[in-house]
Amino acid sequence: MSDKHDLEDDYFKRIDREKKEALKKQLDAEKAVNAKLERAQLHHDHCGKCGGTMRPKMFKGVEIDICGDCGSVLLDPGELELLAGDDQPGMLGSLTELLGFAKKKGK
Repeated sequence: MSDKHDLEDDYFKRIDREKKEALKKQLDAEKAVNAKLERAQLHHDHCGKCGGTMRPKMFKGVEIDICGDCGSVLLDPGELELLAGDDQPGMLGSLTELLGFAKKKGK
């Protein structure tokens, strides 16, 4: 009888432990999401360098954000590629860049 009782106790302890672990995981995930939202709201439209207010400005057809206090620039995803063009790594890219530079210089 004692063995059966011990097995039942172990079973319920394991179930209880698994439920607590699952609940802790869920609470940690919710806490992380809330912290991220709070951070985003706190820093929205503020410079990451000095905390100043970021203001949108058109630059070469792309709207970028510039800090009114320190002049830092914030680019949204994809804006760097729009402004600078695609990165062409390797020898062919370097050759293309060199020839492109030579054409511009020769103008």
